[in-house]
Amino acid sequence: MSGGVATDSSQAVEVLNPHGAGAALILCEHASNHIPARYDGLGLEAQARSSHAAWDPGARSVALLMSAALDAPVVASCVSRLVYDCNRPPEAEGAIPEISEKFEIPGNRNLSPADREERVATAYRPFCDAVQGVIAGRIAAGRPTILITMHSFTPVYFDQARAVEIGILHDEDARLADAMLANAHLLPHRRIERNEPYGPADGVTHSLKIHGQSHGLANVMLEVRNDLLNTPDDERKMAEELLTLFTPALKALSLEGAGRA
Repeated sequence: MSGGVATDSSQAVEVLNPHGAGAALILCEHASNHIPARYDGLGLEAQARSSHAAWDPGARSVALLMSAALDAPVVASCVSRLVYDCNRPPEAEGAIPEISEKFEIPGNRNLSPADREERVATAYRPFCDAVQGVIAGRIAAGRPTILITMHSFTPVYFDQARAVEIGILHDEDARLADAMLANAHLLPHRRIERNEPYGPADGVTHSLKIHGQSHGLANVMLEVRNDLLNTPDDERKMAEELLTLFTPALKALSLEGAGRA
């Protein structure tokens, strides 16, 4: 499984292939487990800093592989979601969690409003600004756009094993999710489910709503169980499988039906 993105503490977001001419725009909100030095590791042990609580292992690698195949821009956060979860609005308690599954986050306790605003300014605002900048560029170019957010999840959560392997998530706009799920039979060896292991009620569709639905873009959140992403070969195989679902879905929607940025 590929490691976290090594970044300077001042780098909050990376935009890769920003002028990609394909129809997709890929976001990866939990791409890195990097904690800027000023937060002193949030008081966490090394195990917690490298765990799924701190980032989505493999998600960035799969996003980049899909980007190469689709000629898609990628916007990825370079800051751990334990510093700030870019898939949560500032008012959400989970945006700066004090506990993530079984991990307590000492550095997130008793934050003042000014402390919380500093986290928003450090991670969330730069990420959102970068996404909106790419979308604005596509609007100016008259380029049709479909939004994908790429994630991974742990196979065991609160001691409960998860059978689902690929989750196809959506909020009110189910166009792309429906079109991808219609192709699930092409991957008969995979357990593929709608709005699992999370769904809108869990608050995980924030990016879909503010970056996708707000612009009328067809959108989907992809969740892959991270034990399927242990090696570069695993990541390549998964990217190919996701493309097996996505490519015919794109054709079925047609660019016109998918919305225009």
